[in-house]
Amino acid sequence: MSGNWRLRALFIALVAAPLVLAVAMLAPAFAQVSAQASTAPAAVPPEVMKWGFMAAAIVAGLSAIGAAYAVAVVGGAAMGAVAERPETAGRALVFVGLAEGIAIYGLIIAIMILGFLR
Repeated sequence: MSGNWRLRALFIALVAAPLVLAVAMLAPAFAQVSAQASTAPAAVPPEVMKWGFMAAAIVAGLSAIGAAYAVAVVGGAAMGAVAERPETAGRALVFVGLAEGIAIYGLIIAIMILGFLR
């Protein structure tokens, strides 16, 4: 019975939560696109600016949390493998670096969102 709540929490973290966040972040953007009638460039409204900053913060934060979890799992397993066979240290470092790439992708997306708000 103890594994059942973990499976539910994993499902919520990996499937349900990102879908809710995506809908919450995209709704104001679609509302703004339909409201724009002129083709002249205008300043970004404060409401869109607020949601843009929030989206960038959420993307950067969630990717950092995901990378931290991945590095913890991969790093622990890699150090266990290195303890048994020291010649695998180079490969272990590569896998930890790949896990850290998740945070870099999130940072890139956050920078792209902020660049759109100019």
